[in-house]
Amino acid sequence: MTTEPHPPVTEEALIKAIARDFEGLSRQLKAIGRHIEQHRSQLGIQSIQEVAQYCDVQPSAVVRFAKHFGFSGFSAMQKLFREGLAQQISPSRNYQSRIRQAIESGARDLTSAEIAHALIGGGIAGMEELQRTLQEPAFEESVNLLAGAETVWLMASRRSFAVSTYLAYALQHTDKRVQHITSMGSMQDGQLRGMLREDVLIAISFAPYAEETESIVRQAHERGARIIAITDSRLSPLARLATCSLLVQETSVFGFRALTNSMAVAQSLFMALAYRLELDYQPTRAQAV
Repeated sequence: MTTEPHPPVTEEALIKAIARDFEGLSRQLKAIGRHIEQHRSQLGIQSIQEVAQYCDVQPSAVVRFAKHFGFSGFSAMQKLFREGLAQQISPSRNYQSRIRQAIESGARDLTSAEIAHALIGGGIAGMEELQRTLQEPAFEESVNLLAGAETVWLMASRRSFAVSTYLAYALQHTDKRVQHITSMGSMQDGQLRGMLREDVLIAISFAPYAEETESIVRQAHERGARIIAITDSRLSPLARLATCSLLVQETSVFGFRALTNSMAVAQSLFMALAYRLELDYQPTRAQAV
């Protein structure tokens, strides 16, 4: 006689269960899992048809997903996301909704200053959400890894490259050896040959994930290096191989995703590391003569 699995009792417990079972899920159930993990604040008000449409699956697949995790159906799973919904809906998504409604209603004659205010407002809202959702244990673990490493490797491509470039500059102010994998000339695989087991790689990528960054993360994992992933989902190919992951959701205004939160996390990592190294540094006092 088989026992039905007990359903998770909190949002966070469900997200952890999705991450645990993710590799064994079908393609359709993986798509639903990604949607739930990345859009949890909307799930409390979305119908099963809307979830299915976003995930490009049939509603029956959403029901199968819920039952896989022990729920009687979609409505039972949705209850997890309805509790405290008013507090969980992010201000950035509310802001995006207002901007989208303004554009769709015909307000296309925005001035340059109004566009700037929209982008700045979206950035502020995103930063407020980041402050609310910062994963403090993962952040502390990331700083610990960096503090203990002699060599720090950095990998990011395309939009995220600006973030890794900042870190390459900032970390040069420490006594760490810094290796910035730039993929110039498609020589990233060769650049990685000097990586050792005790090294730390900071990899940065967001959906759709850069293939170059995914490849470097896989190779670093095979070499036994510790990996800090700055990414947007526990289910991302970076997070699944990372020692610790810092999850960042960026705002999107007029179809352009910001780098505000990603850069804030990168700067915070450096500042926390610099503070840690300064605390550990004990200069010798001059001997009295």
